[in-house]
Order: sequence, then structure tokens, then C-alpha cells
Amino acid sequence: MTAGSRVATPVITTARCYKVRTTRCAKDPHVVQATGELVLRGHNLRQGMTVYFPVAHASAGHQRALGALLRPTNHGLAVTIPADAATGRIYVAASSRVKSRLYGPIAVLAAPRPPPRPPVAVAPAALTATSAFDTPGIWIWYLNDSDGGNLAEIAAQAQAAGIRTLYVKSSDGGSNYWSQFSAALVAQVHALGLSICAWQYVYGSQPAAEAALGARAVAAGADCLVIDAEVEYDGRYAAAQTYMQDLRAAVGPDYPIGLASFPYVDYHESVPYSVFLGPGGAQYDVPQIYWHAIGDSPDVAYAHTFVQNRIYGRPITPLGQLYGSVPPAQVERFRQVAAAYGAPGISWWDWQSSTPTLWSALTAPITDLTPVSVDQAWPVLSLGSRGDQVVWLQEHLAAAEPQTPTSGIFDATTQTALEAFQVSRGLPPTGIADASTWPSLLALTPITVQWSTQPTGGPTGPTGPTGPTGATGATGATGATGATGGASAP
Repeated sequence: MTAGSRVATPVITTARCYKVRTTRCAKDPHVVQATGELVLRGHNLRQGMTVYFPVAHASAGHQRALGALLRPTNHGLAVTIPADAATGRIYVAASSRVKSRLYGPIAVLAAPRPPPRPPVAVAPAALTATSAFDTPGIWIWYLNDSDGGNLAEIAAQAQAAGIRTLYVKSSDGGSNYWSQFSAALVAQVHALGLSICAWQYVYGSQPAAEAALGARAVAAGADCLVIDAEVEYDGRYAAAQTYMQDLRAAVGPDYPIGLASFPYVDYHESVPYSVFLGPGGAQYDVPQIYWHAIGDSPDVAYAHTFVQNRIYGRPITPLGQLYGSVPPAQVERFRQVAAAYGAPGISWWDWQSSTPTLWSALTAPITDLTPVSVDQAWPVLSLGSRGDQVVWLQEHLAAAEPQTPTSGIFDATTQTALEAFQVSRGLPPTGIADASTWPSLLALTPITVQWSTQPTGGPTGPTGPTGPTGATGATGATGATGATGGASAP
């Protein structure tokens, strides 16, 4: 903001409950559940402004209003009602001094309680690892900033914490191969008893070149390869297809590849998950579940990720958070949650951020923690929905109903096709893709789409500070250029 400029005062003209996932709305749009979604409209409202709600259970240590951030969605600027919010009037703050007038009241109902579930065992039966993704791992950005690059010390620390795989950055974009990832490094790590995987940050502007650099790391002996594709790949369906086809042509159809991207698929409607995780794509889904940076608990973040990602049919091997002053107890809980959901492997971002207490949290007993309630819901898509989940639905539906478009927009034609499919399978013809319909849809083989442009239903999704990134930055001791790391937006 330039000197002398003023922040425009936000004005709320309407606030309405919006039905999303498990949230129900009453006839009165001013009635909403805690943890539900409220869509605000007005003047001078912006992404990132804070919406304040009254506190349900104020105490001497918590007297102030509860704040939650406005975020863009395909139905407008929305805010999630804090769990401890109470009925009353709300306001939006653009800064500590610039606030809207009070609006409301908004009636906040108690969040629905899930039905009790039997305790879930946190120690699943031993599995035979089929790839490095199936074992505990930790990510390394700059090797020389991780115990000074001393591989013997790195291996000793990793093995003491139960880590079996190192994920080391290998390239950035289509022209910057990092010298730290080499055949010599791979041989040394293998000699120390660990697996080593490469990860590359990709942008989509040079997909063939990016695929070539991924293949170069594989040729150096990497046990697996991770694609870190984030906001730069928004809408780049043709580029994602070129990248995956070229990469598979170089490394073969069975080489283990994972996609590390935003965990909340429904918040990032334009990322071509359906290409990266579709036929011929990555076999593993490695979402960046940085719960503490997102602002959710390990349970909520994992459940949201699991529900929204499960339609792609890839095993979820989550990437958890060690940076940003994350509490060790939350690291332990995330381990427990991942085990309850049956994650074949789990990895952590990143070595440079870890501390002695966090290393201890990676091996602390988790059997005495509160049992985990596993969310078995499915995404709900209906008329007006849009984004990559709709693309994935349409690609499957078109296998049975050829008139289905692959536009990424759940339009009337898609609804009619889905109703016909439901009737053919003996399902209620609701025209809604939900828990009763997804399993039958996903039993179909999706049609192949040759992308030349992005789907019309894939607007640019909300952006935020990115996770393991690779934008050009300071040169490290290994001669590799990189960028600042941080937290992915959901």
C-alpha cells in the first residue's frame, strides 16, 4: 500500500448459508451450522479479510471474537464458521482499524456429531513394501543444509526415527537440473541402507523438458519420482498430458511416480489432477496435508483430503508437516490418523525444519491417543458444480453415456446423462454424484481425452503461499537454485 492510500471499508450486503459437503442449510439463509459455510456478498470484500463471529464459550482467556478468513470459491467469497462461534452479529475487518458495520444476526447451530464408530486400530498389519512410497520418508530441499550434507549423519538420524526413504530435490522447471541429485548420491544413500527418491517442481510451460529432467533423475537411480505440481499448472491440461506421456515413455509404465499437490482438491478446481492421477499417470497420491498451516486439525485436514481425493483411486501416501512451529503432539496425532486411514506410507516436509522434539514425535507411541473416526464420505457433485472432479466424473460417465461432455461443468446434459446411468444401474435417478453413485461410476474405464485446451469449467482456483517450491532463488552450495519453502494453500 502506498503512502497516503486508504483501505476501503468493507460492506456486507448479504450472508447466506451454502450447502457444501456435509453441511445442511435451513430455509432461513441466516441459519448455519458451526463448521459450515457462509457466503458473503457486498462491497470492498476481498480474499484474506477476516470475518469475526461471537464466541460461544467465552472465558477469561478467550474473550475476543473468533476470526476466520474469507476465501474464494466457485460460489463466491466464503468463510467457514468456527467451531466455537455463537449466534450473533458478524463483521468483516480489512485491517485492525477498518471494519464493516455489524451484520445479522447469524444463527449458529451446533455442528452435527458423526455417529460413534468403533475404535480403529492404529497399528495395521505388516505390509510388504512394493515401492519407496510405501515406507516412512522425509523430504530434503537443500542437501547441504541438512546436517551439512553429511550422509552418514543423515542416515543415522533417519533410521533412528524410523525413516526409510529420503526425498531429495532433483530439478526445477524444464532447464534447471539440481547437481545435488546424482548417481553418486544415490549409490551412497543405498550403501547406507536407505531408499532415495527424486522430486521435481514443475510449471507446465515446458512440459516435455520437465519430463526429460524427471527421466534424468530416474536414470541416476532414483527409487521413485515425485511431481510437485501446484498453482502454475492451473488449467494446463494439455501440458500435463504431454508431461505424463513423455515421462512414461522414458521411464516405463510401471516405474513408481507420485503426485504431490494441494490436498483439498475441491478448493483447487483447475489443477489437472485427473491427468496426473489418471490412466498412465502417477500411481501414488502424495497430498501436502500441512494441517497446521491450513488452520485445521490433523483429523479434519486428513478427512477432507481423503474424501475429496478418493475418487481418483490412487493410494494416498500423505506428506505431513514439520515446519512452521507445528506442535509435536499434532505430529503424533497425524501419524495416528494416517495409520487409521490405512496410508501405505507417510513422509514429512522437511529435514531442514525439524527439531529434536519433532524427531522424537516421529517415533513416540500413539496407541494411547483418542481413537480416530474415519470419514467414509464421497464428494457430492450436482448441477452447477465445476472443476477437475467434474472432468473426472464426465470422463467415466461418457463411457456409459457417450453424450456426456468433458467440459468440467456439471450442466443439464451431464445431469440427464447421470440420471440415465443411475436408472441403468438400479440407483435412484437423482442426477447427483454422491456416495450411492460414485462406486458404480468408478467401475467404468474413463474415456481418453486428447487435451488441447483447458476445460471450460476450470477457473483459476484460490492461490496461497506454496509448499516445497522451486522458483528461481538463491544458489545453494551444491550449485542448485531454488526458492523459499512454506505452506501450500489447501
